[in-house]
Amino acid sequence: MRGVPASPVFWIAFAAYYLALPASEWLIFRRLWNIPRAGFAALLRKLVSNEILFGYSGEAYFYGWARRHAKMAAAPFGAIKDVSILSAVAGNLVTLVMLALAWPVVGQVAPEFHGRTVALSAAVIIGLSLALLAFRHRIFSLSRPELRMIFGVHIGRLMLTTLLSGVMWHSALPAVSMGWLLILATLQLLVTRLPFVPNKDLVFASVALFLIGHDGAIGPLIAMIAGLILLVHIVLGAILTLAELATAHRS
Repeated sequence: MRGVPASPVFWIAFAAYYLALPASEWLIFRRLWNIPRAGFAALLRKLVSNEILFGYSGEAYFYGWARRHAKMAAAPFGAIKDVSILSAVAGNLVTLVMLALAWPVVGQVAPEFHGRTVALSAAVIIGLSLALLAFRHRIFSLSRPELRMIFGVHIGRLMLTTLLSGVMWHSALPAVSMGWLLILATLQLLVTRLPFVPNKDLVFASVALFLIGHDGAIGPLIAMIAGLILLVHIVLGAILTLAELATAHRS
């Protein structure tokens, strides 16, 4: 692929960024259900399904996988639901923090994004989070210690992936200012808040190209990373599907 960075730092950050979500969920379900190492492959399949097909189709797949492993999860729906909801709440909180950090920078680096756009984004995120918290006693199924553990893992994962995104962009384009990196990280978090949208990395690339334009190196870099992620989704999805079919045939 033309323009792919040769820096090993980029590729290490890219691999860690891609695996961060399934790895964090494996830690969560390891604590909840003591799932085996094979559960990591199921969580990879969940990630690929969500990104290639449509949002939350991966949760449906993982629910079926968990039901087939009933000795680990007698009632898996409640736990999967709570993990997904807390992921959204944690994402909203981290996005608000990034919006607050980016607010003074946006006015200087990209004034066309400042003001009403940022305020409206923050209002929508706060409204959704307050609605979830208002009905938390009816929504959540797990105990408070388990919910705190899940929320903490999600917060740590989001902070890590935001940092890894910055490392990828900076290693490929060291001349890009920190202000633009902060704006891009915030924009990426805003796009990931969109529900039922497959392949959010491609959506983020499209939005970034629209806002930044095709001139310069930032837009093509983001589009290239989104293309790499889509390629990994397709290859990994094919491998996991073939492995699952082979296992079913042997059974």
